[in-house]
Amino acid sequence: PWDKWSIFLHPVQRELSQRDFAGPARVAGSAGTGKTIVALHRAAHLARTHPNARVLLATFSETLANALRTKLRRLLSTELQLGERIDVHSIDAIGVRLYQSRFGKPNLASREDIAELIKVAAAQTADHKFSQRFLLTEWEQIVDAWQIDSEEAYANVSRLGRKTKIPKKQQTVLWSIFQRVRDGQKSRGLITMSSLFTKLAAAIAQEKSPPFDFAVIDEAQDLTVAHLRFFAALGENRPNSLFFAGDLGQRIFQQPFSWSELGVDIRGRSQNLTVNYRTSHQIRSQSDRLLNAEMSDLDGVLQSRSNTVSVFNGPVPLIQTFKTEEKEAAALSAWILERSGEGVAPHEVGVFVRSVSELPRARAALGKAGVKFKVLDENEQTTSGYASVATMHLAKGLEFRAVIVMACDDEIIPSQERIETVGDDADLQEVYDTERHLLYVACTRARDHLLVTGIEPVSEFLDDLQAKN
Repeated sequence: PWDKWSIFLHPVQRELSQRDFAGPARVAGSAGTGKTIVALHRAAHLARTHPNARVLLATFSETLANALRTKLRRLLSTELQLGERIDVHSIDAIGVRLYQSRFGKPNLASREDIAELIKVAAAQTADHKFSQRFLLTEWEQIVDAWQIDSEEAYANVSRLGRKTKIPKKQQTVLWSIFQRVRDGQKSRGLITMSSLFTKLAAAIAQEKSPPFDFAVIDEAQDLTVAHLRFFAALGENRPNSLFFAGDLGQRIFQQPFSWSELGVDIRGRSQNLTVNYRTSHQIRSQSDRLLNAEMSDLDGVLQSRSNTVSVFNGPVPLIQTFKTEEKEAAALSAWILERSGEGVAPHEVGVFVRSVSELPRARAALGKAGVKFKVLDENEQTTSGYASVATMHLAKGLEFRAVIVMACDDEIIPSQERIETVGDDADLQEVYDTERHLLYVACTRARDHLLVTGIEPVSEFLDDLQAKN
């Protein structure tokens, strides 16, 4: 049964989950190679071998945390007492909980709060031509991410992943805007998640004993700078204290940065998983065409896809293009009904689109097929008897027997809106990389069947998806 496969360990995975590490360690691998399973077993192993230890098992979102809780209960069905010492949370949720116990309930700034503060600050600043979108991303990826608190620090910050060089005069103008944002935030008593984790990290570093003895972190490729500072303080470079699981090819939210510079050095303690249990050879090998065979993080730790193998075969993925949305919807409807005739249940079908703007196209296609469906968000989870519809950003960690990735049109993926905000070729490359990663994440949610569609002119990525290696 699939339930048992979802917690099954291959011998190589078992060895990794039980190995002693002298410092922070990471397991990497492409989609479907069992990184999450290793993380689950690692948490259980640490609780089992350290009878008084508290273990944190953390992941990117509350939806993924709920899935981990379910799998952990299954894994520890005969060792329920172990589960009492393993806390499973989204990273942000545990951060808020630990912050609240030390400083009181945080008044968290929403993205809308920050956008409004930026809009007001920009209007009060003369002689600039910076767009609202540029200012918001500059705030999120540089100023807030690195907790910049002065013009000098802003001028000297590493701009990896956001490489647009800003002349000194413009830096001064920009900083005057961001200082107003910081002042506005302070006067309203607002705190961002980056501020929260940075303050929390500083507090934990001063405490005699950390709130957790060990932390296991899944989906680690999308950790923020502040998240990593928090985990560095939590782990203090103790043996086995930090264990990360992630895939560089699935980094879709964060800019790259050096982990070692923030006190988490995994060099020499990173290993790739190379056996894919979830995705057919045909889907895996075709999806891999979207990415480089080898990828490296900014500390030079290499992750290779070239030697990954799948344990089962399946139908070749279908890539279809259409003249109209109506024809696309009709083809999708027919494909879903065909899968249904083969025994694929509604909840085993996932439909992904690039953004909320394309959700109506997904609704139309499923409506035409007469299939009940639910649109997923950060809180809505997959439901038995219903197909799932979601944006690609919410695909992370999900899996389905049959997947449709639709509306892959030109200017939708890669996102034209993102392309128009970049300052130079280096920034453009970062946009293209993360847009490719998005499509890769969506395609690799499929176990057996994959259909990718678009309206002509279609996304340039579909050529790569079809190209021979």
